[in-house]
Amino acid sequence: MRQKKTLSQILRRLEAALLAAGTLWIAAVTAGSDTAAAAVSALAEALPERMLRWELGDLWTAGGLSPAAALAIGESPLLLAAREDVTERWTLERQEPPEEDGETQAPTVVPVEETPVEPAAPLAADNGVPAKTLIPTDPSGYTICGRVYISNSTAHELSISELQKPFAAALGESEPQVLILHTHGSEAYTPVPGTEGIVWSGDYRTTDYRYNVVRVGDEMAEVLGEAGISVLHDRTLYDYPNYTGAYDRALAAIQTYLEKYPSIRFVLDVHRDAIEDGQGNQYKAVSEVEGVGIPAQMSLVMGSDGSGLEHPNWLENLRLAAAVQQDVLEHYPTLMR
Repeated sequence: MRQKKTLSQILRRLEAALLAAGTLWIAAVTAGSDTAAAAVSALAEALPERMLRWELGDLWTAGGLSPAAALAIGESPLLLAAREDVTERWTLERQEPPEEDGETQAPTVVPVEETPVEPAAPLAADNGVPAKTLIPTDPSGYTICGRVYISNSTAHELSISELQKPFAAALGESEPQVLILHTHGSEAYTPVPGTEGIVWSGDYRTTDYRYNVVRVGDEMAEVLGEAGISVLHDRTLYDYPNYTGAYDRALAAIQTYLEKYPSIRFVLDVHRDAIEDGQGNQYKAVSEVEGVGIPAQMSLVMGSDGSGLEHPNWLENLRLAAAVQQDVLEHYPTLMR
């Protein structure tokens, strides 16, 4: 009887504590509201973010990461392993500059490793996002192999002599040989002026296969096919309707394909790039190709075993990527970012 009474008291105290915490949170959110309508509006704006943070397990995490940033980090084992570093950088870049003698001091300037070059040709007026061509000019922070600048975010030390060795990657005789898929298939590009009828499923995302990154995979599959290379193109949207867990779903699909088609030698996960500066301003990274126009610059992102995942052939992949990028740069000097 006494134990039941004690348990009941604990539960009542817990309920009181939760009620008090909720009351304090509501008071903090609505503190600047002048009217009841303003208070309700503030709560309606803050509650979805709190619910999202709860789902991400990020509710009580210090550091002030936005829900979008926490969601992106949770999608990548490499970023998740470097959570503290990412949070520290995020916090530093968003701190208000100190004020002294009534004057605002200029923020600290961090040297950039890529130099934006304004395109010579005029760009079509679309969404007004500025376009720049990013060209590495400072070797600091890079491993340079020929004309290729490699940004190494792992603890591995890269050897130029190792990177320049012949790579073992080769096409087989059986079919299919290449698998193309899209972990984030709904990623989309800015449509050309006059395009109508696009239904957006999120920021710069659409399930319309004519305008999302799956269309890029279609073009790649066609070009490889014309070269006599057998391709499987998985057009599944692994990031829709749920963005979280897209990499897990894509990985399961890859494993299924490899078991069913052991002839596959290359798996290409094709994404659309997205770039922001330190102030959160977006811009387009583009190149100029004579006779083609102004395509988006490309990056090759190669995984390793640096985050603890098993990946015995990561160096072979990196050798191949360096060789491919070197060949591309010889024909299109600014196409690769």
